[in-house]
This record gives sequence, C-alpha cells and structure tokens, in this order.
Amino acid sequence: MQTIRELEALGPALAELRGRGIALRGQGATVALVPTMGALHAGHMALIEEAGRRADRVVATIFVNPLQFAAGEDLDRYPRREAEDAAMLAAGGCDLVWMPTATQLYPRGFATNVSVAGISERWDGAARPGHFDGVATVVLKLLIATMPEVALFGEKDFQQLAVIRQLVRDLGLPVAVVGVPIVRDADGLALSSRNAYLSADERRRAVALPQALEEARAAIRTGHEPVATILAAARARLVAAGFERIDYVALVDAATLEPIDTLDREARLAAAASLGKTRLIDNIAL
Repeated sequence: MQTIRELEALGPALAELRGRGIALRGQGATVALVPTMGALHAGHMALIEEAGRRADRVVATIFVNPLQFAAGEDLDRYPRREAEDAAMLAAGGCDLVWMPTATQLYPRGFATNVSVAGISERWDGAARPGHFDGVATVVLKLLIATMPEVALFGEKDFQQLAVIRQLVRDLGLPVAVVGVPIVRDADGLALSSRNAYLSADERRRAVALPQALEEARAAIRTGHEPVATILAAARARLVAAGFERIDYVALVDAATLEPIDTLDREARLAAAASLGKTRLIDNIAL
C-alpha cells in the first residue's frame, strides 16, 4: 500500500494505480474512494471490503476535517492513530491512503463553502449547525482530487449519505455513491470511532439506543399505536437508560428525510442522543 501526504504527489500516485490496469486488461483500472477521519474499526473495513468488490483499486483518505466541527465539539480530542490505521488499511487490501493536512485542503485565502439545502437542515443539521456544510465541502474536494468511479460511505451516518447523494446529483458528478450497511457489536451498538469516549458504565447503557429503535420498529410494524406515541416511548426508554440529551427520535422518509407518521413508504427510524460527553447516532430501516 502506498501512503501519500502531499497533494502534489496524489495525481502521479493515482495515475500509477489506474495505469496498472492497462497491462492487465487493456484499459485503465477503476478506483473506489473511501473517505474516513481515521480511528478505524470494523465498520470502516467493511467499506474497504465493499470498495474492493466494486473497483479495481481502493483509495482511502484519513482526514479529521475541521470544517465539520463546531466550536466546543471534539475536534482536538478526536482519536488519531495513523500508524494503526495504515496497518489496518494495508491488511484490508487498500492500494493507496491519502493523509492530507488542513493547510493542503484549505490553504490561506480559502473562501468557498458548499451547502446542500433542505436535506441537511433537519436532525443532525439542526443539532450541529454548519456540520453538513463542512462535510459537503470536504467530500467535494476529495472527489475532485481523486476522481473515483465509486465512493463508499457508511449508513450509520444516514443523513450524511443523503447529503452526499444530493450533492453528487445536483452537480452531475460522474461517481456512484454507495451506502454500506451498519456494522454492530455483538450487543447491537453501532460501531463508531466515538464509542472510545464511553466509560465502561456508559458503554453498558449505550445499548439502549439500538434497543429503543428495534422496539419502536416492531411497534410501528404492528400498527396498533400512533407513530408519535411509539417515538415518545423510545425517548422515554433512552431517558431511563441515562441518556442526558436526546436531539431527536424520528421516523423519516428514507429518500427525503422528512418526518412521516404512517409507514407507507421506505423509511428509517433515526435517533441521536448523548451519554455524558459522547453523542451517539443510529438508524434502522423499515
């Protein structure tokens, strides 16, 4: 696996990756991009595995993007472990990892902001103002720099996935955006780099989040109670488990992320809530 840090070196490295396909098949190799912020876990490796199935070469990026952190959030303490991450990527079959710096991506005088209206404004967009502008800006820069045929993102950040799909559609970018299902621990908690923040007691209580969503899904499918009543019960379940702040528990249209109160289309149950200083998000399909 090749590791690139300087933006200037990325172009030749990508050209080399694509060029290897010429001798093998008479045409250039296809490239899949997996953007990450590092602190990798099995969920990220599922992205790398799926990328390998969808393209000839896999490129991963590791960049803790300052634009998507608001003042007072965990930018400074976000886990960083480049050596361990690089070893995991190499073992997982990644061909190239790009680790740019903030100065490279946002040089002096950088003045552009990418905003995806509508779909970014509810839920995490309301709880974390400016977050999705930062996501859209960095993802667009990464896509332009690497020009992949396919880019893969985890479904745990379902609103992020929806924002990126809208971005790609609106700008007519020639890349397929693929969502990869959530990877969970044995007890059901969705894997997340931020799970490392949880104390042992908080980790034990955190499983109430996926459990509340599963209970709500089962109740919605029966159709015996109004959706609003079921969602209120899910919130109460989280409060009883010790979650201090609940940003939302919602049933949403899977395409638009608008709230719905009848299960008459593809939907997602989504929630965001905090244990101590750790904010957790999760969602499940209906």
